[in-house]
Amino acid sequence: MPAAGFTGASLLLVADLVARHVLPTELPTGVVTGAVGAPYLLWLLATANRAGSGG
Repeated sequence: MPAAGFTGASLLLVADLVARHVLPTELPTGVVTGAVGAPYLLWLLATANRAGSGG
């Protein structure tokens, strides 16, 4: 459980740093997090569907 909390906190910290300092315009952190999370979710759904365990 501590590893999951550390991973989530690290993801949000990196997304916040990218949203504030890396991109040319400042964006909300949720936009950056969604831009990373949405493709990952689609990949998880696709692999689960191929394995026959998702839908």
